[in-house]
Amino acid sequence: MRALHIKLLRELRRLWAQVIAIALVMAAGVATMTIGVGTYQSLANTRDAYYETHRFADVFAAVTRAPRPLLARIAEIDGVLSAEGRIERVATADIEGVSAPASVLLVSLPRIGEPVLNRLYLRNGRLPEGPGEAVISEVFAKANALVPGSSVKVLINGTLRTIAVTGIALSPDFIYAMAPGEMLPDEHRFGILWMQEAELAAAYGLEGAFSNVSLRLLPGASEAQAIEALDELLAPYGGRGAYGRDQQISHVFLESELIGLQAMSQMLPPVFLLVAAFLVNITLSRLISLEREQIGLMKALGYSSWAVARHYIELVLLIALVGCAIGFAGGYWLGTQLTLVYAKFYSFPLLIFSRDPSTYVLAAGTTMGAGVIGAMNAVRKAAWLPPAVAMSPPAPPDYRKVLGRGLRQVVRLRQTSVIALRHLLRWPWRSAGGVLGVALSVAILVGSLWTVGAMEHMIQLTFNRADRQDATLAFQSQNTLSALFAVERLPGVIRAEPYRAVGVEISSGQVSRRVAIVGRPLDADLSRVIDENGRTVPLPGSGLVLSKALADILDVPAGGTVWIRLLEGDRREFAVPISDVVEGFMGLGAYMELDALNRLVGDDTAISGANLTIDPAQQANLFSVLKRTPSAGYIALQSIALKQFRNTQVQNLFVMIGVLAGLAALIAFGVVYNFARISLSEQGREMASLRVLGFTRGEVSSLLLGEIAIVTLLAQPLGWAIGYLIALAMVAGFSNEVYRMALILGPEVYAYSSLIVCLAAVVSGLVVRRRVDRLDMIAVLKTRE
Repeated sequence: MRALHIKLLRELRRLWAQVIAIALVMAAGVATMTIGVGTYQSLANTRDAYYETHRFADVFAAVTRAPRPLLARIAEIDGVLSAEGRIERVATADIEGVSAPASVLLVSLPRIGEPVLNRLYLRNGRLPEGPGEAVISEVFAKANALVPGSSVKVLINGTLRTIAVTGIALSPDFIYAMAPGEMLPDEHRFGILWMQEAELAAAYGLEGAFSNVSLRLLPGASEAQAIEALDELLAPYGGRGAYGRDQQISHVFLESELIGLQAMSQMLPPVFLLVAAFLVNITLSRLISLEREQIGLMKALGYSSWAVARHYIELVLLIALVGCAIGFAGGYWLGTQLTLVYAKFYSFPLLIFSRDPSTYVLAAGTTMGAGVIGAMNAVRKAAWLPPAVAMSPPAPPDYRKVLGRGLRQVVRLRQTSVIALRHLLRWPWRSAGGVLGVALSVAILVGSLWTVGAMEHMIQLTFNRADRQDATLAFQSQNTLSALFAVERLPGVIRAEPYRAVGVEISSGQVSRRVAIVGRPLDADLSRVIDENGRTVPLPGSGLVLSKALADILDVPAGGTVWIRLLEGDRREFAVPISDVVEGFMGLGAYMELDALNRLVGDDTAISGANLTIDPAQQANLFSVLKRTPSAGYIALQSIALKQFRNTQVQNLFVMIGVLAGLAALIAFGVVYNFARISLSEQGREMASLRVLGFTRGEVSSLLLGEIAIVTLLAQPLGWAIGYLIALAMVAGFSNEVYRMALILGPEVYAYSSLIVCLAAVVSGLVVRRRVDRLDMIAVLKTRE
């Protein structure tokens, strides 16, 4: 082993506490990058492989009733690789142990062989071989303890049938399965049943026909042209408008999650690496200043400037390796746990945390690069220091008066406070770096804790102010307004308000989206349109009210005009003015007054369902009746939707916040500890002298703790400001077509962020104080300056 390597190991052993502190900050950056990039790759790679192996379609379309011979013409569309038609119908189900009516999507399987597109992954059991049998989706089966051999009762086109479960399966088009009109999945009350085509065709009068078609396109084929041609072919048969993967609901939700993970992996690691570079710089600068004589001896003995530089770079790289090792281990474990959480919500055959070596190489490379960049200035000064200059002691520090005599009479400070301030101002850039390091830990907390208030704000506005109904009942098909009277007579229904949902393609310029325009009565009180302040927005007699998310996508302001194309009936197109734009947090919203919507569509009395207020004492009777009512479709319960939201989005968010809070506390501890250790090494003689002169341990420690307190306090407002900018960036990064978040930064966010960082600083200060209390005064005073 070379002499410099032996010296390197000795320095690591001597500086082990500071090395660990720096390595932990580096580990935080490595872990964040590993978690974000690794989880993103896990979901993205699993999704892509699953889509490819099970032939997930590129284009989808629903139709009222199209003859099967039409599939041959569809397959001839330019760019189409394969086309497949099937039957899909939503039906009410009675699940044992579930009091509320459940719904199932009935999907037909080919008469011969397996599906060409959207192929099933059979987890266990077998495919149905005769009538009265079905394969059931895995999430629904697990939630309701259904296994092959179990049975469910399903109301199929008015006839209650007992369906035997023959197998448990997954499908790429239902990775995230939700009931129609819902924004979150309810695994207890909605599932997929794959049944034989002959049975569903006979039940719904679709012999020789299909109600849904899927297309797989050739690589490089134009999706827009294929959709246009498909719409033209399906229009005579009640086509409802074809759409691509980017609007397929399961794919949209999964894509929104990937966008959030990508944003996290891009925003946070640079913060950790910046702090790590700063810590390396101040630690190495102090180490080199203490080893000036040794550097001079090394150069006098023949070591070149490059050899000296390489020696200190190797020290930095070893610290980075320790940080990478800790970060890889922690990131892999946390990433695995996060992947297990995602596996509960997304139906993949297999989801394993990514072990792609490129992720670890990237994390290690950026971490080592940050460390080397942080060390460059200190190494440059040391390596090219002439031997004669290096072997002479450094010039004594030039301390200036902190406060003038007149000012000191106004601002009365203890002498120890003056000493602490003088030491901080002696090295202003280093002190500023310490303030910035602590501020960044505050900023990370502010940039993550704001989401707690944002989620609660979203819940209050969405579930308590906008949608105040107990339940929403969606009919199997459009009904006249007279159906509302039948709903009001159901047991337990206190109040019922009608609504109508009309599927349209809304466009502005070259941008378009498929949405449902929801029509509500002018005096609606259960389900209302509100703004970001919770005030009710009246629906105009004509014109649309758009959510801000949809208005931003279409790039149209209030007062502008959009084009509407009906996806049902005669598929008319017309221009509609935008009367108002309101903030919406979930999905893409478009609203009209009910009568105005019916006039626009040309059907004055149609409704799609009703929002209900229910008597809790009569709820069981209501559910029992609905389970046997053929015209009743899906009933969404507000309490269950809220519970589901908290169990999915909020739970995942809180897990991530807990991880970030721990990492931010780690940064604060590392910055303060290194700052205090360097101050201790510089002021050891002064502190020992004060002890000899009769100062107590507490009075001597107050010099060091005073510096820590000043740095920590100065960092708070700066951290709040940087945290606000991070929160703004996260709002933009996490907002997508599925949900948006408002920037809610109350005083409690800043208070909790500062409290966590201050506690970490206190712990770090107490650790260093123990070293002050154990100072060997004789040894320190004998040390040569």
